[in-house]
Amino acid sequence: MNVAARRGTSCALSLLLAALFLSAGPAQADPAMTAAQAQQRAKAVTQVVLGIFSYARWPVEPSPLRLCLVGPTEYADDLIKGHVQESGRPLQVRRLLADDSQVAQACDAIYIGKLDQGQRDRLFERISGHPVLSISEADDPCTVGSLFCLRVSDQQVAFEVNLDSVARSGVRIHPSVLQLSRRRAVQP
Repeated sequence: MNVAARRGTSCALSLLLAALFLSAGPAQADPAMTAAQAQQRAKAVTQVVLGIFSYARWPVEPSPLRLCLVGPTEYADDLIKGHVQESGRPLQVRRLLADDSQVAQACDAIYIGKLDQGQRDRLFERISGHPVLSISEADDPCTVGSLFCLRVSDQQVAFEVNLDSVARSGVRIHPSVLQLSRRRAVQP
């Protein structure tokens, strides 16, 4: 009887494990699909960010262009690899804490991830009056602070431009980029 009970428990355990493996199968496929989509989005974001940089002019052209990633980011993985812009200017990328007091002196551009409102306010206070191009990745209404706000979807990476922030930044942006943001914002 002891042997029969063990066999029944063993059989039940085997069925339970089989059911867990079968139910875990589709769950494992979804993250792989999501990882591929995230990688594709990261590459698209990199292209848009590098495109924005190519149409930006600083009072003194930086070489290399120092890009700082601030806050947790979702699509900056490809940017971290560093790139050389079409102009031949290298891109130097590093992460900084949102409350780093040297952000205005250490960065020519900042790519902003998720920050709480207090962190965002302090960050923009630190770069105020300095020629720093800022791009927000997170759901930014693009009304205060960032020059560019990304809108990332499966179909495209679009962006909005905050003209007031552009005017105050000291970084000149070619009018073609401003027109492109208007056209992309209209697309469904």
